[in-house]
Amino acid sequence: MDLSFIDPILKYVPGIKQPAEPLSFRQKMKWTLLIMGVYFLMFSAPAIGVNVSTINQPLIQLISIVFASRIGSLVTVGIGPIVLASIVLQLIVGAGILKVDLNDPEQKGRFQGLQKIGAMSIAIIEAYIFVATGYVPLAGTSFFGIVVLQLAMAAILIVFLDEAMTKWGITSGINMFIAGGVAYAIIAGTISILFFAEAVPAIQAGGATAIPNAIMAFAPLFFAILIFLISIFAYDMKVELPLVFSQLRGIGGRLPIPFLYVSVLPVILATSFELSLTVWFRFLANVSGSLANLARFIAYYQVTPSSTGAASLNLVGGLVYLISPTFPLPYSAPYGIGGYGAYFSYLISGTSQLFLPWGGVIAVPELVHVLVYTLVLVILAVIFGRFWIEMTGQSPKNVAEQLQDVGWQIPGFRRDPRIVESILNKYIPTITVLGSIFVALLAALATLTGAVGTGMGILLTVGIMYMVYQQLEQQHALDAYPRLNKLLS
Repeated sequence: MDLSFIDPILKYVPGIKQPAEPLSFRQKMKWTLLIMGVYFLMFSAPAIGVNVSTINQPLIQLISIVFASRIGSLVTVGIGPIVLASIVLQLIVGAGILKVDLNDPEQKGRFQGLQKIGAMSIAIIEAYIFVATGYVPLAGTSFFGIVVLQLAMAAILIVFLDEAMTKWGITSGINMFIAGGVAYAIIAGTISILFFAEAVPAIQAGGATAIPNAIMAFAPLFFAILIFLISIFAYDMKVELPLVFSQLRGIGGRLPIPFLYVSVLPVILATSFELSLTVWFRFLANVSGSLANLARFIAYYQVTPSSTGAASLNLVGGLVYLISPTFPLPYSAPYGIGGYGAYFSYLISGTSQLFLPWGGVIAVPELVHVLVYTLVLVILAVIFGRFWIEMTGQSPKNVAEQLQDVGWQIPGFRRDPRIVESILNKYIPTITVLGSIFVALLAALATLTGAVGTGMGILLTVGIMYMVYQQLEQQHALDAYPRLNKLLS
């Protein structure tokens, strides 16, 4: 099935036009700052009718960072609809249900239009789910409709902000929104540890344990820095293939194939998919009767009272729990239960409940939860990594054709894209798999250690900033050589 069936619908879908001519670096920065300014205004503005004081921030910190959202604000839904629409379409295309040639501008435009329609539809559905399941606490039942409307409209606006950033800014909106949310979380988390939560009380307690306690209080900062350094080191690893320009002798170069060839995008998609399940299956908490055991087998939610007196749903068991990076309160973060000692003790000795559909309960050790979550994250990252290189023109075949069009060839081999493709097939698929596995393992380690801003957020931000740095370098080169800019455009 091709995408021509969507043409009548696309006529009524608004869009952001491409700039009439290539933008300079200064112009792109202006648009980037403007779009980020709008995003942070919505990020800081609480939705009317939401009871912000009853939101359990530690429990939803990872979800907020991955989705570039802030529960209770206008950007509660965040980039979730965009990511989920992308995942669904990738699965559909990968299964062969839709035939799409992304090298054809017309088909690519249809595909992007379908993704936009899907994202806007999911935005409305998720806005309803967030409110209907109590994920966003209301100040009163009368605010239900107005809160859903606010969250849906803001989520749809984010879809267009992402499109505007992609066409007018320095990178995609998804990347910049995640980086902005992580920066906010790191600053807020650091201030909390330094002045409010752990460090000062540990030092003021005095005694022989004052220094060790203070060191443990700063452990989230230590893990944040460690993940930051490991990420930078990984981004510097690459394989370089020699190239020569076929039409001009003496001119050569190298084709770098980074170890993190697809960056952190596979783990963004994988984590977003896992966390989306924890949101979408919240409706199972209200299932009763003969289907209760089946619902709890899939996802077991428990009512947990908070310090403010309001109750909240907490995912504590089931299949969805086993593949999620979340833990029950108060074990959602090491610094929420008195430090890493109690946190790791829970991981070693704690258990969750798995209700069997035919009756009975199995106690699942938390170590099994950690292993299952990590394994599923790795598998999903590899799958999305392979999908991503095919969907974005980074496959061996696409790269070989690009080299052919520009005039580059690998010395010692005929200038034939099929030969170049066979050589690249020895590197790109393997590096994609290894890089996806490495990023997934690092993300799992970072998440489980409770780094400030979440290790996942730091990993994503380093990857995003690295991509932005590469794009800025390319933009500087195009600004310095206007003829090259005209040629490439």
